[in-house]
Amino acid sequence: MKILVVDDERHILDSLRRGLMRRYDLTTAEGPEEGLAALHSLGPFAVVISDLAMPGMDGVKFLAKVKDISPLSVRMMLTGHGDFESSVAAVNEGNIFRFLTKPCPVDAIIRAIDAGIEQYRLVMAEKELLRGTLRGCIKVLIDILNLVSPEAFSRGERIKRLMMHVLKRIGMANPLKYELAGMLSQIGMVAVPQEIIFKRFRGMELSPEEAQIYRMHATVASTLLSQIPRMTDVVEIVGHQIDCMNASNESPLPESARLLNICLQYDDLDQLGVDKEAAIDNLRPQWAALAPELFKAFEETVFSDDGYVPRFLSFKDILPGMILRQDIFDEGNTLIMAKGQEITEIARLRLSKLRESFRLPDEINVLVPLRSE
Repeated sequence: MKILVVDDERHILDSLRRGLMRRYDLTTAEGPEEGLAALHSLGPFAVVISDLAMPGMDGVKFLAKVKDISPLSVRMMLTGHGDFESSVAAVNEGNIFRFLTKPCPVDAIIRAIDAGIEQYRLVMAEKELLRGTLRGCIKVLIDILNLVSPEAFSRGERIKRLMMHVLKRIGMANPLKYELAGMLSQIGMVAVPQEIIFKRFRGMELSPEEAQIYRMHATVASTLLSQIPRMTDVVEIVGHQIDCMNASNESPLPESARLLNICLQYDDLDQLGVDKEAAIDNLRPQWAALAPELFKAFEETVFSDDGYVPRFLSFKDILPGMILRQDIFDEGNTLIMAKGQEITEIARLRLSKLRESFRLPDEINVLVPLRSE
């Protein structure tokens, strides 16, 4: 576990280094600016200890910045001033775990650091538990969708890939919520009858009752996802996926949900066989006005080289990472895998097993990553 100690007095840092370096992975910084630089270049640190009285930026402000940069780090204050008001400010602004006064015996500092490390481990364990719960919940939902509606699953995969390409072009640093939103956008389809999904995805006209049932899938998705911790942002995006409205609407589409709606509209056109130019021309009147910068990035993404080449390959040549360009049915005309699904090891194994029982195409139409050529 890494420990950072920040003080503007060199002799104090030297003393702490001698007493602590054999026990901990210790970094010292002479003043708050060096401390912030160490956080960026050497972090994360399990425990950060700061002197209170430092020129330019006192320990209260410094630890508040530490909280912003590394919120999981356990923060402690070391000072020679018995200032009650400073102590209260440090606790309130920096969420201080311990407040140590100078001169502080090495044994006392060691006990405080050990307690801080234990607290850091507990926080990290809780974070990993939540992360594991999130991953597990998402995997279960996606697996269920794949079993219940391969078409809806494949649509979600296509939407996710398209969104991630656009976000990469924009240069978004942390696109996780959009990736999850794209992946899970179709999860509400578990409540929609397959015949309605079949008609909707092929551009067939739905009756008013069927259209109402289809539109329910966004609400169903939001309800399901709202039960998973830390999915508020994803729920907002997914819940507005039917709201492809114009700029004059009294309840404008949230900015976070716009990309998903553009991708869904484009996918509808693409799956009907509309070429890229016609599809973009169809979307431009609405989206160039509502989200000009986003639509520009989307348009550039669609017309850029996506890194794949189409091929007809025999099953033995199909590899993970390739993408289906056709629906695959068994002899009973049941859909096994839908166009747009990425081939994974599990998908390839499933095809292999099905080939033993059903007559599948001798060659499969796929997109092959250029790196595989």
